[in-house]
Amino acid sequence: MAQSGASLQNYNNELVKCLQDLKSKRDTVHKEMINEEREKSRVQKQLAELTEQLHRLNESIAIKQQTRNEYDKTIQETEAAYMKILESSQTLLHVLKRESQNLTKKSTPRSNH
Repeated sequence: MAQSGASLQNYNNELVKCLQDLKSKRDTVHKEMINEEREKSRVQKQLAELTEQLHRLNESIAIKQQTRNEYDKTIQETEAAYMKILESSQTLLHVLKRESQNLTKKSTPRSNH
C-alpha cells in the first residue's frame, strides 16, 4: 500500500510538472501573440501611411503629366508656327532676290549692238 501511495505521489508530481510545462508554453505563446499583435498594429499603421503617400504621389504624377502634356502641345504648336515663319522668310527672301535682280536689270542700260 505504501508503494501504491508513492506511485500515486509520483504520478501527481509528474502531472503537476506537465501542467506547469503546458502553462509555461501557453504563456510563451501568449507573449508571442502580444508581440505579433503589436507588430501587426505597427505594420497596419505603416501600410495606412504608405497608402496615403501612394495616393498623394499618384495625384501629383497625374497633375504633372497633364502639365507636361500641355507643355508638349505648346511646344508642338510653337514649332509648327516657327516652321511657317521660316517658310515665309524663305519665300520672302526668294521674292526679294528676284525683284532685286529685276530692278538691277531695269536700271542697267542696255547696250545696242
